[in-house]
Amino acid sequence: MSFLSLFGLSHGSAPAAEAPRIEPRIEPSPAPAQIAPSVDPGIAAVTVEALLASHQDLLSRIKLCYGADKATFEKDLLDPIRRLASYVNVMPATADNYFCELGGLFRLGLEVGFYALQGTDGHIVSGRATISTRRQLEPRWRLATFFAGLCSELHRTLSLLVVTDERGEAWPAYLGPLTLWLVQRKSTRFFIRWMPKAAETRALGLFALPHVVSATTMQHLATGNGIVVPQLLASVAGIPLYRDQNVLVDLVKRATALVIDRNLIANANRYGRPILGAHIERYLIDAMRRLIVSHSAWLPNQERSRVWHGREGLFIVWPNAVTEIRKLLEEDELPGIPQSPQTILEILAGAGVVVPAGDQKPLWTITPPPGKAAVEAVKLASPDILLPDHGGHKPLQEPLIVPSSAQKPGAKPQGGAGEKPGPDQGDLALSEPDQAASPHGPNVVITSDGEVVDTTADQADITATNAVTGPAEPPPSGDPVFRLAAPMRLHPQVRDALAAAIDSMNGDAKHALAVTVPTGIFVPLDHFKKANVDLTVVLRALGELDMAICGKAGRPNTVQHELAGQEVMGFVLRPQFVEGLDPALFAPQS
Repeated sequence: MSFLSLFGLSHGSAPAAEAPRIEPRIEPSPAPAQIAPSVDPGIAAVTVEALLASHQDLLSRIKLCYGADKATFEKDLLDPIRRLASYVNVMPATADNYFCELGGLFRLGLEVGFYALQGTDGHIVSGRATISTRRQLEPRWRLATFFAGLCSELHRTLSLLVVTDERGEAWPAYLGPLTLWLVQRKSTRFFIRWMPKAAETRALGLFALPHVVSATTMQHLATGNGIVVPQLLASVAGIPLYRDQNVLVDLVKRATALVIDRNLIANANRYGRPILGAHIERYLIDAMRRLIVSHSAWLPNQERSRVWHGREGLFIVWPNAVTEIRKLLEEDELPGIPQSPQTILEILAGAGVVVPAGDQKPLWTITPPPGKAAVEAVKLASPDILLPDHGGHKPLQEPLIVPSSAQKPGAKPQGGAGEKPGPDQGDLALSEPDQAASPHGPNVVITSDGEVVDTTADQADITATNAVTGPAEPPPSGDPVFRLAAPMRLHPQVRDALAAAIDSMNGDAKHALAVTVPTGIFVPLDHFKKANVDLTVVLRALGELDMAICGKAGRPNTVQHELAGQEVMGFVLRPQFVEGLDPALFAPQS
């Protein structure tokens, strides 16, 4: 009665006793744009206790997984869960995709947090720390992992939708929880408007995080360390930390993919109406960003690269790039990742990541330098998607896109798989898509004479490098000159550092950075650290090109050897990659 009286007095009406009579005259007073409740019934808000009671089964599993008594569980986990329930109420996670039912966003956060917390049992974080330090950090790591999963999708409340009450007033999501706002507005229902073509901005989740995880809890996580909170924030914002291995991010990412994939499979109303998951593109983009940093074949504008950056934009050779993307995601053990290049392309196009060449033509035809063969590629909507600092990667000045009426000499037109290469193309002139379609295998091509040639060996790259650099010239003293003869696909930073180490063998032996051993050339890892080259990139690049003596896993073996009077760690480079050495003089490389 008091609410109606105040509402009536605000319009200058009769005293409070007459409020019931004027209520019908007040209801139709809003503008026509606000009469949505007559069409949209809205969503009835529930109390926090009722929302928790509807998920009691999952809360019991979380308590069992956390392994604490009731008081500790309520203090550590249940309080943030209550705050999440108050913040989102029964809001759905998506409009018509996964977790689109009432309470879907709250359920999604609970399940991702549970599976991420469950995954911490099989991981040892801070492995290099002492036992006493790990004992102090382990509980904080587990808490942070659960919080990262719990708040992993909070960005949706700030970027993908708008919540209003019966009077059309929008919920200020940055200021406080939805439940508290509805109580203050004396509203029992709320309405959701999904923003059309809204971009997923995960970093906005950082503004919603304080409404779920209190400042006291954040201070507890930061006590005695400086890495738990940064990794929690990086996971919520979707920003990778390349300097440190973020186990927390990996656990949450795997848990999110598992939960969403299971929800899509379990919903019977989606059978017959397949929906390309809106969650897949984030993993595809993340994989491409990781590849462009660590994979030698993804270095922009390099020989046989997957990525070409020109004045027209950023292009990725397709479908050749799918192999590396799929392999990386399979290593992450993410469920629900599509296998077909066409499906991956449709997901990226639906998310607005790639720009089609035309209405019926999603792929572009480009001619990378030196322009001997045309290849098909996808064009990204912006180079910033993969090259945030693309100012350091200068685009090519010569055009990449082939005009339909005038292709470059020697370029094989699209769809001409049966045509023979021109006289200036050589025997191995087939483009990469044709190699992948060869019946003899992905790395086997057929020359114009009918000869089957395997192109997997790196000798072709070594020959091409020698043709550019020219033969080694001995010094006046007659001593041999040692020079790196690496494949052209080798990572440029790794190539420069490795070439400097080999070149040091031409001077004073006391100051040499590399020495010969019975099976090859020993190169210390410390040399790459001083050159600011990531060791993971070094070992991966050498392993992919089989330049170092590797183990069963295909990664170079690290060995100890004496250098300058000290035992140091390093790897053994195969002698055939150094000019001036006779590989026959070295022991078999097993």
